Amino acid sequence: MKIAPDFSPARNETQMRSPHALTLAICLLASGGLAAQTPFTLAQAVDAALKNYPSIRVSQEQLNAAAAGIQLARTAYLPRIDALAQENRATRNNVFGLLLPQSVIPSMSGPVIGSNNTGTVWGSALGALATWEPFDFGLREANVAIAEASRAQSAATVKRSQFEVAAATIDSYLTLVAAQEMVRASQAGIDRAEAILRTTRALSDAELRPGADTSRAEAELAAARTQMIQSRQAVEVSRATLSQFIGTPPQQIAVSAQGLLQLPPAQTPAPADFKTNPLAIEQNATIEQAQAQLRATERSYFPKFAVQGAVYARGTGAATDGERLGALNGMAPTVQDFAVGFTVTFPIMDFAALHAKEAVQSANIRAQSARVDQIVTDLKARWNVALAQLNGARDVAANTPVQVSSARTALQQANARYEAGLGTIDQVAEAQRLLTQAEIDDALSHLSVWRALSGLATAAGDIQPFVAEASR
Repeated sequence: MKIAPDFSPARNETQMRSPHALTLAICLLASGGLAAQTPFTLAQAVDAALKNYPSIRVSQEQLNAAAAGIQLARTAYLPRIDALAQENRATRNNVFGLLLPQSVIPSMSGPVIGSNNTGTVWGSALGALATWEPFDFGLREANVAIAEASRAQSAATVKRSQFEVAAATIDSYLTLVAAQEMVRASQAGIDRAEAILRTTRALSDAELRPGADTSRAEAELAAARTQMIQSRQAVEVSRATLSQFIGTPPQQIAVSAQGLLQLPPAQTPAPADFKTNPLAIEQNATIEQAQAQLRATERSYFPKFAVQGAVYARGTGAATDGERLGALNGMAPTVQDFAVGFTVTFPIMDFAALHAKEAVQSANIRAQSARVDQIVTDLKARWNVALAQLNGARDVAANTPVQVSSARTALQQANARYEAGLGTIDQVAEAQRLLTQAEIDDALSHLSVWRALSGLATAAGDIQPFVAEASR
């Protein structure tokens, strides 16, 4: 933080003679740790936030996951190969009859031998099944498109997160600069209050003014110091807020913002295309993802074709006449088979469910499209508000120098009248407060113009030109 000098006559008169002002300045420097700080420009603060803020890293990893999802979707084109090996020791009793599909009772093959005993034999099996879907009416391609749309949506989310973090960092940076200007103006007010107090004490000691004037001057000095404390508190709060974004401890944060204390060149803002704002781009990517999901749903109600091939071997310790072969018979597969085939399956009764899913997805797409319109409308409103703020801030900035000059002259005249016995301490105190407020208004008027320009850049969706100009 750099405290700009105040060239008011009252401060020049008292700067070297005021131990309180010197002590306060030293405390300000020590409390902020300025000697060990490297000032951040606005561009440097934004860059640090984009590197360090956690939400951006979260979005980036979500993008990496979405990219991996594309590779996952593409594996559906590969054939499926399942291998199996099994050893068991079980009874061999078998019965005629139907058993509905289930996953509890183990299946059994072989003839019914009319026995019912607990004798067990060895059984073994070894095999592999390969399945490949030669065509799918575009379903796999649609699923890959979903994954690609998901990656595009995640990339748009990263851009939107970066944009929002950068915009919040700019706002925090401007707030810190404004708080520091409040400190500078408050320090000038303290210096003037100390000068008035010395004058009233001298006149009171000479019995030219009542002692009540000294008490009033002391009250004004206390009020100025209270304002300074509040201003310093605002600086520390602003530092803590900026620290949240750039990842630097608050005590190590200083800003280099001389350019922000000057008025930017007066220019007419170029028309904005709000559909290029990262918020609108992300929402459009969400719509494309929903449309890809709808296309995949539309391609789900088709037969599924599968080319299959199997190679397997079985072994058993049971004979067809019911006898057990004994020993280790059946522990190794001894009978080999293979098979090839073509399978077609069709979920006939899924039509109603798929039709309902399509209706739901279509409604979601319409809702997401309406949200794009809402985002554009909101951005346009924010642009208009920022434009109105810019015009007002420029008018205020053109008026505050007159306000400061007049307030400074009024304070000089009030001091002269008071020292000549023609004015009251109340008039001096009122003129002092008026000058302090005028200096605050003047300092903040320039920052208000920059803040309005930041609002325009945020609504337009491109803050880089603003950052470059503000960092000069």
